[in-house]
Amino acid sequence: MEKKEETQGQGQGQEPEQEQVVNPWEVSAKDGGKIDYDKLIDQFGCQRLDQSLIDRVHRLTSRPPHVFLRRGVFFAHRDFNDILDAYERGQKFYLYTGRGPSSEALHLGHLIPFMFTKYLQDAFKVPLVIQLTDDEKCMWKNLSVEESQRLARENAKDIIACGFDISRTFIFSDFDYVGGAFYQNMVRVAKCVTLNKVTGIFGFSGEDHIGKISFPPIQAVPSFPSSFPHIFQGKDNPRCLIPCAIDQDPYFRMTRDVAPRLGYHKPALIESSFFPALQGETGKMSASDPNSAIYVTDSAKDIKNKVNKYAFSGGQDSIEKHRKLGANLEVDIPIKYLGFFLEDDAELEHIRTEYGAGRMLTGEVKQRLIQVLSEIVERHGKARAAVTDEMVDAFMAVRPLPNMFN
Repeated sequence: MEKKEETQGQGQGQEPEQEQVVNPWEVSAKDGGKIDYDKLIDQFGCQRLDQSLIDRVHRLTSRPPHVFLRRGVFFAHRDFNDILDAYERGQKFYLYTGRGPSSEALHLGHLIPFMFTKYLQDAFKVPLVIQLTDDEKCMWKNLSVEESQRLARENAKDIIACGFDISRTFIFSDFDYVGGAFYQNMVRVAKCVTLNKVTGIFGFSGEDHIGKISFPPIQAVPSFPSSFPHIFQGKDNPRCLIPCAIDQDPYFRMTRDVAPRLGYHKPALIESSFFPALQGETGKMSASDPNSAIYVTDSAKDIKNKVNKYAFSGGQDSIEKHRKLGANLEVDIPIKYLGFFLEDDAELEHIRTEYGAGRMLTGEVKQRLIQVLSEIVERHGKARAAVTDEMVDAFMAVRPLPNMFN
């Protein structure tokens, strides 16, 4: 029996007794605690990504599952099994992800969905659309239209630097692309969603300007292939898979609710947990606090300083005590960051064992993390430096994708 979509969401106007708030604009737990992902799965009505699905990905793609799959960074889904069923029957799908361009530089947490989406594109050999919601950030962050557009192009360079295949990838900004078939789908969605429903999902209040209330259809309709006639015209209504952080789920609960009424497949989702701030999982990465995150523009010296000075440690407060009790791996940020970015499973398990037993010290773990992060940031910086304005124009050009399903 099909599971009913959970359309009652958490929005901006939260009741004070709620234990945690997770929506596209706010992520917080009660009393500054950790997000309870099991409760979130129950509340949102999605499913946990289990080992059988990861094994299927391995079998169908003939390549090892991405580290983010193996270690549960992407931990929840909606209908991912249906995507794999269709793929097994020879029916291709397309990928859709995005970025709200509100800052000049991305931090490592911003790169996670793009790193994972590149893996999916390479593994399944499918097309990808990437939405830059410059209009959203103009409305929510009080940026000018022109500044939002400028940031979209700057962020596009970081996205392109992740290595996407231009013959299978279309990047678009809302200010440039919305219109035609895309806008027609927006109107179709808007007619299906009442003010009561959009308020229930997103928590809008009477104080919010109408631009915010009108935005959700814009993020919904890239889920429908007819929004991209230059790519999918004449194709057989391919399904859509959306890799994203779980705070974006409210948009797609709404989308999945209306899709069948419009004759489209419900988009499938594969959803990640949140990348913690350096100060700990109770901390929040904030653009106003550059020391809360590692940015792709940080120098090797910056990274070393931030990790040594700000990365919250689960080690004990003296060497003697640490040797006796070992580290608390549950709260240790260097261990968590290595879980995201250290490829070698055996090395990670060795570090966890030695550090947890007190045989390895905090400084040694931080040193290994500094090496790993410095390599990633240096590699990304070189790739980004090679991205020209002409390359951005090429990725954002409205065109067929010649290598789409090959």
